[in-house]
Amino acid sequence: FGFFYGFYAEEKLVGNLASMSISERIKAIQKMPETMKKKREIRNKVLREITKKSRHDSTQLPCCTQSLRGAAVSFRRFGNSLSEYFHLLQLWQKTLKIIGAEFGTSVLSYFIFLKWLLTFNVFSFLINFSFITIPQFVAAEPNNLSFTGLELFTGAGYFQKTVLYYGFYTNATINTIENGPSYNMQLAYIFTVGIYFVICFLILLFSMAKSFCRNFINPETYSGNASKLLCTWDFNITNDKAVKLKQKNLSTQIKEDLAEVNREVVNFSLTERVVRIIIHLVSWVASLGTAIAACAGVYFLSINNLKLFVEGHKNDLESQAAMLVLPIVASLLNTFIPFFYSWLGRLERFQTPGHQIYVTIIRNIILKISIVGILCYYWVNIVAVSESQCWETLVGQDIYRLVLVDFIFCLLGSFFGEFLRRIIGTTVFVSLGLPEFDIGRNVLDLIYAQTLTWIGILFSPLLPGIQMISFSIVFYVKKVSLMMNCQPPRKVWRTAQMTTSFMFLLFFPSFLGVLSVIGVTVWRLKPSEDCGPFRGLSSMYAAVSEWIKILENYTASKWVVWIYHNLITSELFFFILSVFVLIITYLYWQIIEGRKTMTKLLRKQIIN
Repeated sequence: FGFFYGFYAEEKLVGNLASMSISERIKAIQKMPETMKKKREIRNKVLREITKKSRHDSTQLPCCTQSLRGAAVSFRRFGNSLSEYFHLLQLWQKTLKIIGAEFGTSVLSYFIFLKWLLTFNVFSFLINFSFITIPQFVAAEPNNLSFTGLELFTGAGYFQKTVLYYGFYTNATINTIENGPSYNMQLAYIFTVGIYFVICFLILLFSMAKSFCRNFINPETYSGNASKLLCTWDFNITNDKAVKLKQKNLSTQIKEDLAEVNREVVNFSLTERVVRIIIHLVSWVASLGTAIAACAGVYFLSINNLKLFVEGHKNDLESQAAMLVLPIVASLLNTFIPFFYSWLGRLERFQTPGHQIYVTIIRNIILKISIVGILCYYWVNIVAVSESQCWETLVGQDIYRLVLVDFIFCLLGSFFGEFLRRIIGTTVFVSLGLPEFDIGRNVLDLIYAQTLTWIGILFSPLLPGIQMISFSIVFYVKKVSLMMNCQPPRKVWRTAQMTTSFMFLLFFPSFLGVLSVIGVTVWRLKPSEDCGPFRGLSSMYAAVSEWIKILENYTASKWVVWIYHNLITSELFFFILSVFVLIITYLYWQIIEGRKTMTKLLRKQIIN
């Protein structure tokens, strides 16, 4: 009797759900106190019931309506099946779960950020390769230079006459068929790079907003540990290893939340406060002085690097190999000075690990962005007006070497900074113990590498592909090094907001600084006379101006000319757009503050 009653109740439930609208049906299924497996079964039965009704009614409908309804049902089924199995295709999902369970969300945030950057570079590579590199293959001339293998490190020699660098691309209009459609390489190059940076800008803003909403605004952030303990278990998990991993992950998250709640505020005496302030001031003076000295060294070395290139440009690759000195010195500074900053952070003895990490990150970002700023000044103000035949290719080679050497030093940093540190801490100085994963230093290495990639896109369109390979290797090397050499943080702490901070640092000053450099290069600098798609023009942007003049002669293209003159080149339009964005941002922030206030009030009422 119980079986038939349960069957009748389920059939009635399916009938009721089938009569609802799509949004109401989804909300009703989500609110059911059932496992995910049971909810999927109910949803599939509802879809089958809807299909039966549609077939029954199809005899009274026109053929066109039947086809549209059948296509909609098929598309809905495909989307449901795709959403069920999409999480199985996510890259490194199991690895990230293991890292989060073993080392907590602070270390996990680094690997999530690395995965996000890798996806970003895959997108960049596909865009550049599709719209810039593939058309160039059609008009490419044969490369008569010999390949010796040294080019892999110097980026010179054989690579100079390949699609890797700006100077190889043609300025002609490509025609594959006589009297057929043509492909303007100048417009393709500048529009691809320009639209790519616009998309990057929107993706960064959307990612920051999404991460901010998830970590700062949503009510789940303010929920207690009871909901995590009682309401987050997935009863669909049956595998023993998955159960243990899920238990460990929840345990780590609850420990982090409890550490945040039970954090003790230490009251220092007046003498202790004065001593701490002096230590902080001395540490900041030492860190800023080190950054200034590093920038001065990079500047004078870059000047010598240009002289070496001009003098040895006609010699063999061995003379050009000496140009590796600049990227090696820059990578040495970016590798060893952060260790000094980490030592200063331990000397200052912050109350929470979060404060120490954020201070270390600020010091590292000052160092790395300053070095990149000096290099950009050298490229824009010195290399661009030098006697070199193709200064854009020279800049691309410099960035290629910087990216490659930085990747090598990143791998060496895992070996010397973590592997040898583990050997010393477990055999020589046992009191040191196992090292902890340095989040601040590793995150800034990623931001530095991505900044170089963004700058180099204009001069080396395939650079995102190289960075894509390096980030993949870095992920596996860092994962193995973390599991073998490092220990979990001694002080457990919650860091849900750290990923948002990483994205903000990537946006400012990294991405906005890159936009400034690209803007100066496109609008102000004169392209080389003998190479590249913009040869013979006063500036790269002049290609767009000449194209608009041609469109003025065609009536069908008047709307493009109107948009260019009244929107793109109008200061008033951008002023109104900026005011509109500021108003929307202010209103959005007020809504956020209102939601946070209401959430806190509701939480207090529930506790009372």
